[in-house]
Amino acid sequence: MELVWLVPVTGIAAVLFALWLARDVLRRDVGTPEMQEIAGMIFEGAMAFLQRQYRTIALMAVATAVAIFVIVGAVSEGVKEIVLEGGVPGFGETVVGRWQEALLTSIAFLAGALASGVAGFVGMYISVRSNSRTAAAAQHSLKEAITVSLRGGAVSGFLVVALSLLGVSGIFLVYSRLLDNPPAIAPFIIV
Repeated sequence: MELVWLVPVTGIAAVLFALWLARDVLRRDVGTPEMQEIAGMIFEGAMAFLQRQYRTIALMAVATAVAIFVIVGAVSEGVKEIVLEGGVPGFGETVVGRWQEALLTSIAFLAGALASGVAGFVGMYISVRSNSRTAAAAQHSLKEAITVSLRGGAVSGFLVVALSLLGVSGIFLVYSRLLDNPPAIAPFIIV
């Protein structure tokens, strides 16, 4: 197996672990009817907040992607092949044109924004759902309450890292292998 596959495999493993943590939290006792009522109100408020916030963020992400496209297309000279001449690195011919680079960089930005949004949404969902479960677990033992709360919070942390790994490695693989660009120049297209 090539070393390049280590990153996406690690990302997939982290997503699976986050799903296991989420499942563990969501299968626990939701508490008394009073706890459930309060948790329901918190959940409703959190989802309304996320819906409004993500609508604004989506508009800003699209506007930023357009700005990236225009700026990169206007100032870039494209991505040139990296060559060694007498042991000294230099640049060869252009392998990705300026507007293609602008488009690919904008797509990479949007992929990152999407991954961040998914991690944030799922993290908020699980965190809010773990509130009443943590309170219910606290009625039994402090250890169980801490376990539920830490696992609920860890879902977000693992998803941020996992989706970052999957996003960057996925973009790298698409830009280098599927679009048939030399792997050495793929990072210059992404950024």
